Parts: sequence; C-alpha cells; structure tokens
Amino acid sequence: MRELKIRPLTEEERKYTYAQSMQLDGQTGNIGYLRGDFGSAGKEFFTTWTDRWERYKTDVFKEKLDEVVNALRSGEYGLLRDRTAMREYVREHPDSLFGADSGAAVSGFRVDTEEHAFLIRCNPVQGDYNFYCYCYVSEFLDRHMANARQGIRFVNPHYKELFRIPDGGKIVITEPGGEQRERTCRFVEEYHTEVGSSLYHICEFAEIMQRNGNSYGPVQEKSREKGTPERAR
Repeated sequence: MRELKIRPLTEEERKYTYAQSMQLDGQTGNIGYLRGDFGSAGKEFFTTWTDRWERYKTDVFKEKLDEVVNALRSGEYGLLRDRTAMREYVREHPDSLFGADSGAAVSGFRVDTEEHAFLIRCNPVQGDYNFYCYCYVSEFLDRHMANARQGIRFVNPHYKELFRIPDGGKIVITEPGGEQRERTCRFVEEYHTEVGSSLYHICEFAEIMQRNGNSYGPVQEKSREKGTPERAR
C-alpha cells in the first residue's frame, strides 16, 4: 500500500480505543477490534478479532486491515513488529502518550485509509495485551466526534437547559438523603446520552431525577478539589 497516514491520537480520539455500547458503536461505525500481544519473549504475534457491526466488515475493509497491520509490522514502521520496536516507536512520538491517568506506557495512533480509520492503543508491557486496534468507518466516526463537540445537554423536565459537559465528562447525582454517585456520560446524539451504562433521552433523565427527588450537576475539577461539586435541580 502507499505510505501510511499515521499520527498520534488526539485526546478526543482516545476514548474510541476502548469498548463502547452498541449505541455508540452504531453511531461511530465501529466494525470491530483486533487485540494482540507479543508473547512472553516479546517477538511473537498473537491476535484475536471481535466483531461489533458486521454489516461494515466488507471485503474492502478486510483487505485494508491486512495492509495496515502488515505495514505496521514491517521494518519501515515497526509499531506492531515486536514489543521492543513498539517501545522505540512510542519513544520517538512522545505526544502519543495518554498521560499519567492511563498508565505511563499507554499510547495511541490513528491510521487512515480511503474509507476507514484504525485507532490503535498500545501498551508494550509483558503480561498485558500489547495493542488494541479499533476499526471504524471514518465518515461515521468523524461526524460523531464533530457532533459530540457541542457537549452533552442536561435539561429540566420543561426542556430548560441547565448545563453542558464535554463528551466523557462526569456528573454527580445527589439523593435526598445526601448520598452521592458520580457517573461518566457519553454523547450519543443531540437528544440522547449515556449516563453510566444506561441510555436516556435527555428529558427522560430529567423526569426520573425529579421523580426520585435527586439533584445533579457537573463534576468540575476546581469544585472537586474543594469537595463541593455543583448541582442543579
């Protein structure tokens, strides 16, 4: 194949190198993912494939996946050649590292072909899976990320907007007795969001919170440091 279009993942893209719900898989055109490791000696190559949306697993996709993996295993790139080569490649691209919160060894790269995007999360540590390659229809993935940049809306039961949080941000739910629960939220589309593992229409969520007497608000770093997260009824 022609020279690979490979670059470090943006912070926004890193979320898409982990397992997601079927709703998000459908929105982003997630075909499936390849998981692999280099064995105990660091020179082997063991992989397993997991389907997500088989309708997108065309012959063209299969051909491109093989080309991308073979290129990354070649001496020209080396990212997937073996564990040592992966460490070297990451060392040469320090902007690929996810940061301390994800573990010092975790990094990621995106490879683009004409129709597909391959988002690769790397972890060159013996005993762990060394890479996950999540495969997307690039048109769907990029459109979803563009829409998600508007943030996740939280409204009251009358559709009045209370606040927004970024995709992947957290809210804190406070029950009448004072018990608090934090939940990570994902943007699905303008009127639907995932709160934890549950899918809600944004007005449905507001109605449930009101019925249960709960308050809820965004978790913000400054507020968390003070121990007083913001809340909205």
